[in-house]
Order: sequence, then C-alpha cells, then structure tokens
Amino acid sequence: MTVIDHIAGHTWHGRKGAVENAFRYGIDYVLLDAEAPVTGPRLFGRNRAALASVRDKDHGGAPGDGRGAAWVREVLASHDLPAPHRIELLAQPRILGHVFNPVSFWICRDAQDAVRVIIAEVNNTYGDRHSYLCHRDDLEPITAQDTMSAAKIFYVSPFQRVEGSYEFRFDLRSDRIGIWIDFTGGNGGVIATLVGPRKPLTNAGLLRACLRRPFGSRRVLTLIHWQALKLWWKGARFRSRPEPPAQEVSR
Repeated sequence: MTVIDHIAGHTWHGRKGAVENAFRYGIDYVLLDAEAPVTGPRLFGRNRAALASVRDKDHGGAPGDGRGAAWVREVLASHDLPAPHRIELLAQPRILGHVFNPVSFWICRDAQDAVRVIIAEVNNTYGDRHSYLCHRDDLEPITAQDTMSAAKIFYVSPFQRVEGSYEFRFDLRSDRIGIWIDFTGGNGGVIATLVGPRKPLTNAGLLRACLRRPFGSRRVLTLIHWQALKLWWKGARFRSRPEPPAQEVSR
C-alpha cells in the first residue's frame, strides 16, 4: 500500500503582452502511485465514489475514456523511451463526482526513484485533450534546474495563440511541489505556476479544502470563465477553436 499525498497549494497565472492580466488562486492536487494499491482516508476513493476521488477513466487517453497508467506505458514505448519503474499521477481529484483538470502530470520514475519523463496532460473547456512529453535530451534525471521545451499545438484559451512554445520546469521534492510553465507565442504569452507543500492526505485536510475551496473543479471552471470575461472586457482578441491535433501526444 502507498500513501496519497495532498498538495494544498496555489496557482498563479500572469499574461504578458498588450493585454496584461494576472491572478492567484488556492488549489488542491493529490499525488498517488498510479498502479499500486493506495491507502487513504475514508473520504477519498480510488476508482470509486467518495467525497474526493481519482479514477483511471479520467486520465490517460481520451477524456472520460482514459486507461490510466497503461496508456502512459504505451506512450513511452511508442516514443522509444525507457519503461518506468513507477508511475505517479499528480491531478486535481473529483469532488462530489465532478472533475476538470486544466493540467495533470504523469511522473515516470526509474528504479532509483529518479524522475526521467513527465507527461503534461492538458485539457481545455471544450472537452479536448492533448499531452506533452517532457524529458531531457540525454534522458538523465530531471532536476529543478532543467528547462524542457515543447511546441504548443493545442488550443487552450480563446485569448491565446495556438502557435508558440512551452517551457516546463519541475521541482519535485518529498515535502513540496513546484511546477512552472512558460508559454510564449508571438506577442505575449502566459506564465503559469503550481506550488505547494506535500503532506499525506487526511479526512481533515479534505474537509478543510472543501470548506476553503468549495465545489472543487466546478469552482475552477467558474474562475476560468471569470478570467475569460475579464480578458474580453480588456479587449483581448478572441480566437475561434480549431480542430484539435490528430495525435494525442507531442514534444
């Protein structure tokens, strides 16, 4: 049995360019071994209904039809990357049955527990998903000093270009999580962060999270649309949604 960790942290987004905007919100993620049995509080469910839960069908593959860690292993094999010894999932849990993750992360570790590959699983509010492979060119362990790039090909926001590039940085410690994503596309871009302490998940921690940040991902979706309304009011250009990319994963 492995313990589920709770990251009661915050996310910060800062928009660059002609129309600037920034916000900082509290947010709750869980980190768990995606393949091993987990031990968690009564209020948490793994592939079952509970106040908070994580289900394989929500991750790894098409939204609502995911295959969990099996999908991760297939993706790595198809890109000639080494098979992981252990796969962790960092994601916002379902709260009262509802889930929406702007971005989740598959963390792939070797037998020495070093992180070799991370898959950033990105969702938009239109029900589309695309994932980005992050690793060093030499496949050495990913450290907090490493910056990894990927070409942005997926429509996330109607107020940002699809074209551009991401830069990812990960600081994954035993007591703290830090993730930084910098998108620059043409004139402007966005910096997004996820930072917070890492502690074992408890019933008390879940209840505090639900009281401080009620309705989980429903709240996240509401805040996303609120920020979109602010950008529209400020005069940001609206871009129509193109067809999502044919491939599920890119670098």
